Amino acid sequence: MRKLIAFALCAMVGATAVAESSDDIGREPTDVDFIWGVEIPVRDGTVLNGTLYRPDGYSREEDGPLTTIVTITPYISDRYHPDAQYFARHGFAFLIVDTRGRGNSEGAFKPLDLEDGRDGYDIVQWIAEQPWSNGKIGMRGGSYGGYNQWATARYFPEDLDTIVPIASPYHGIDFPMNYNVQYPYVIRWLTLTAGVTPQGRTFGDDAFWERKFLEYHQSGIAFEELDEHVGMPSETFDEWVSRSVMDDYWAARVPSADELARLDLPILTITGYYDGDQPGAMHYYHEHMRHGSEAAKEAHYLVLGPWNHSGTRMPEQSFGGYEFGDEMMFDAFALDRDWYHWTMEDGERPEFLLDRVTYFVAGANEWKSAPSLDAVADDELVLRLGADRPVHDLFRSGVLAPEPDTGSDYSEYVYDPLDTSKAERGTADDYIVDQTEVVMTDGDGLIFHSEPFDEATEISGNIRVEAFIEMDVPDTDVDATLYEIRVDGSSIALAGQTLRARHRDGLREVRMMKPGTIEKLVFDRFYWFSRKVAEGSRLRLFIRPANGIGDQRHYNAAKPVHEQTASDARTATVRLHHDEEHRSRLILPVVSDDG
Repeated sequence: MRKLIAFALCAMVGATAVAESSDDIGREPTDVDFIWGVEIPVRDGTVLNGTLYRPDGYSREEDGPLTTIVTITPYISDRYHPDAQYFARHGFAFLIVDTRGRGNSEGAFKPLDLEDGRDGYDIVQWIAEQPWSNGKIGMRGGSYGGYNQWATARYFPEDLDTIVPIASPYHGIDFPMNYNVQYPYVIRWLTLTAGVTPQGRTFGDDAFWERKFLEYHQSGIAFEELDEHVGMPSETFDEWVSRSVMDDYWAARVPSADELARLDLPILTITGYYDGDQPGAMHYYHEHMRHGSEAAKEAHYLVLGPWNHSGTRMPEQSFGGYEFGDEMMFDAFALDRDWYHWTMEDGERPEFLLDRVTYFVAGANEWKSAPSLDAVADDELVLRLGADRPVHDLFRSGVLAPEPDTGSDYSEYVYDPLDTSKAERGTADDYIVDQTEVVMTDGDGLIFHSEPFDEATEISGNIRVEAFIEMDVPDTDVDATLYEIRVDGSSIALAGQTLRARHRDGLREVRMMKPGTIEKLVFDRFYWFSRKVAEGSRLRLFIRPANGIGDQRHYNAAKPVHEQTASDARTATVRLHHDEEHRSRLILPVVSDDG
């Protein structure tokens, strides 16, 4: 396992970011009426296509107008047929709308662009004017369907009462780049959404994409040529790739601070520990907590569980080679149903939501709640990095300890970007428990282990690594991953992050490293997770270059990474200092037994 985003972006189609699982949710057949081909005009004259579901035999005269749930999707309305049946069976009207330029909607599809929010506004207002609508409207959807809700809410349609954004991508934070680090999966997703209907078989051909991405790694071509290489020339890909730094272009496509300050409707955010769009979902949440009014923040609830991308909507107990406790399984549809009854009708708050933050403690197999994310952990464990030798491997690793008693002032690895052997191994299906990359580390990565825990300890939150780094190249990508190593030697990947050194001062900043200069690089964007580390388990911190099949090729040069080719390649020696003057450390948010 190289980095946490690979959990959802590269492992399998059902777990990929932004794309949604096509599996049926397994709900029993139900008597529901639907109307296909509903025409919804929007402000520029474009007509969007919708499918409207209502309870069987619905009559406005006898049953009265209905509360409506709407989903807007580029994966065409058929994708949400089982969802619509479920909610119509429970007394709601459910409208699925094809995004403009997709399915049977008119217009041209521009992925994750300004039209999404404007169209969303017009759709909500159109619903409110229909005779079968009581004017109470909520939105629902995961991945792109989650993004669409935030994009709509920022335009403040007066009849929108609540949103339930699930696994929502955020421009530049997790899609189509991860904190300014681009990745090959983007062209795979653009292939899925090419034309007017999903290219599902092409998108789902794992062998094809692994082969093409490996060819890209081995060929030495620039990342900006990837679309041509795979046979999918794309203006959108070219536009996205050319904008490799978070700037006003990206900021214009997400809610601003002023818009978030005005947002005052109830929100239920859902994401998972292994969800490739967790960074986006959490960024929306954090930004709303930062800028929203006190009343609005009180109405924003957050649910976090040990799920991959598709599992945020249809939880699976076993994936990635690991089986989670049975208590993590819950009826996600019932939660959403009860949420809509509570926020738009006269229902009670869902029993599952005991407080504003609800999260699952893996290892302990229990759900817990807190009034805020800051209130989850009440202490921290700080472990310094140390080593007896500069070069590490699995059996002669560095250490994580409060005060390491070690002989070397630094650790270092050498990264040759022309060495593609790591990418040649492909992607492991059992990515949560796989240890292949750690075992095969040979001077090209750093491994640190803690002492065994003398008692079970809950770690819940975002971990942080402060590393004093020196390198002899102007830039490189550094990957860090945290694992629990159990008594039997098995491994569980917990959280990860990739940091591009040139952006260490912020996502809008570009500053090259100066060879020979030691700087503190802060890894503070690890995925949020909660796990009770077992008594006798150890922690493993794995630091290495990002050079796998799911990574953008970075040849360690100063020019924009998407323009770099093999001719720009420079071998990097990355030195991590951990002497008394440079106290590199791992900071863990922990929950005390009485916390």
